[in-house]
Amino acid sequence: ICAIAHVTAKTMPHEDAEYKKGSAPNIRDPATRELSVVVPSYNEENRLPLMMDEALDYLEKRQKQDSSFTYEVIVVNDGSKDQTAKVAKEYCKKYGSDKVRVISLEKNRGKGGAVRTGVFSSRGKKILMADADGATKFADIEKVEEGLKNLQPWPKGMAISCGSRAHLEKDSIAKRSYFRTLLMYGFHFLVWFLCVKEIRDTQCGFKLLTREAALQTFSNLHIERWAFDVELLYIAQRLKIPIAEVAVNWTEIEGSKLVPFWSWLQMGRDLLFIRLRYMTGAWKLEEKKCN
Repeated sequence: ICAIAHVTAKTMPHEDAEYKKGSAPNIRDPATRELSVVVPSYNEENRLPLMMDEALDYLEKRQKQDSSFTYEVIVVNDGSKDQTAKVAKEYCKKYGSDKVRVISLEKNRGKGGAVRTGVFSSRGKKILMADADGATKFADIEKVEEGLKNLQPWPKGMAISCGSRAHLEKDSIAKRSYFRTLLMYGFHFLVWFLCVKEIRDTQCGFKLLTREAALQTFSNLHIERWAFDVELLYIAQRLKIPIAEVAVNWTEIEGSKLVPFWSWLQMGRDLLFIRLRYMTGAWKLEEKKCN
């Protein structure tokens, strides 16, 4: 298994064409916004409007209260087959392309690949990952911001604050089948045993990173599907980036793309390969420099 993991590993994560050519904003450049919000979206024409309305309403109110607060929302259309891009572009027209941008990928790369694309093109001092379904109340950004603040002083300007649903686990178990509960506990055990021991909920899609932390972690990221969160936090641990876990409000929204058994089987394989590939040196961490 070690040999297979080593031989099949990509030696370096690929970089997007826009990022290489410099035709788009570049995460290596100095920040020009206070906050970037990256929203990965795949076939989200129905759920995206609720999330965008809530997020932009909050951000606009915050900007009116504090004129120094600047933001951008980056919707990454991950090869959607529906009208996701069209829906997102309506917000560009309404709020202006300086506040809302849409990046469309020709082929579906997975949530991790979509988030990575948005992060590479971000301009914020802080970068928030937020799911398109709006399952987490956007106002809870204040909670993860507080978590980030409590980690100061940040070593080399790096810190990560993760939204967490761990406090809701007992209620969610009561609503799930025994099979899904078994899969959940099995996945949690593999995450703890192989990769990340300090964070109870690695999969919540509400994470806030400093710009420097985003550069170092996403530049080294290889996994582009569901397990990318685990590799992201594994990289952060290896780089000794401080991580906070903060409880957030969360509501299950219909329309999830996650197929319990097959998706978790894929994630289990990815978790094993993450550990083996770093352990055998197939994947190595490289420190990236800002311009």
